[in-house]
Amino acid sequence: MNEIWNQISEKALGLGMRVLLAVVFFLIGVQLIKVIRKVVKKSMSRANAEIGAIQFADSFIKASLYVLLVMMLASSFGLDAASIVAVLGSAGVAIGLAVQGSLSNLAGGVLILALKPFKVGDYIKESYSGQEGTVTEIQIFYTKLLTPDNQTVILPNGNLANNSLVNVTMQKSRRMDIKVRISYEADLRDAKETLLQVLAEDPAVEEEMDKMVFVDELASSCVVLNVRCWFRQEDFWQGKWRVAENCKLALDAKGIKIAHEQLDVHVN
Repeated sequence: MNEIWNQISEKALGLGMRVLLAVVFFLIGVQLIKVIRKVVKKSMSRANAEIGAIQFADSFIKASLYVLLVMMLASSFGLDAASIVAVLGSAGVAIGLAVQGSLSNLAGGVLILALKPFKVGDYIKESYSGQEGTVTEIQIFYTKLLTPDNQTVILPNGNLANNSLVNVTMQKSRRMDIKVRISYEADLRDAKETLLQVLAEDPAVEEEMDKMVFVDELASSCVVLNVRCWFRQEDFWQGKWRVAENCKLALDAKGIKIAHEQLDVHVN
């Protein structure tokens, strides 16, 4: 019994030492992974890499190094890394079927970084789920959007790569169109000159781009004018709201009434 007890004690002590060393090595490995990630991010930043590429590379390195760390710790407990790889290889078909969505998202992330349909900071509208917002992160499997009302939307990269989307902010300038309805009794030429003057006086309207006011439609109860100009992307929304307000104020000052939808009922 003493001999058995001594053997158990020795094995327990040896196992305890292995567990303790594994914990120490794990903590050291975590710190090394952080250092490696920081070095890679700084190197890519100095090379003027895009933020999306830096985020993607960082998440990929993080996942790969943690897998490597776990396999090294498993080897310290007597598990053969080659055997683990062989088992994973033999189960590759089943694993591939189980994680085909994740693999599709990984491939989608690579395509997004390679083809660059959008980058961090762009405002996009995707057709798969109808979500839209500003791209804040491009990770291995997912892309994060920030909506105008400050909500975070997480979209799979596979869907973004395999479906159509609109990149609103890819170009430097963006066209603005505002519909203004005036009555048929109003002076059309005076209304057009008034609205053109609003565009000419706005400081954010692009001078080198076309500024137009034209008859867009002769509706049943009004004449529909289209007020068109161009803004820089960063000025678009503030400029559109300001021009819409100034159009109303300018027409009021000239006594030109803005028409509204009406329904005429004739009783016989």
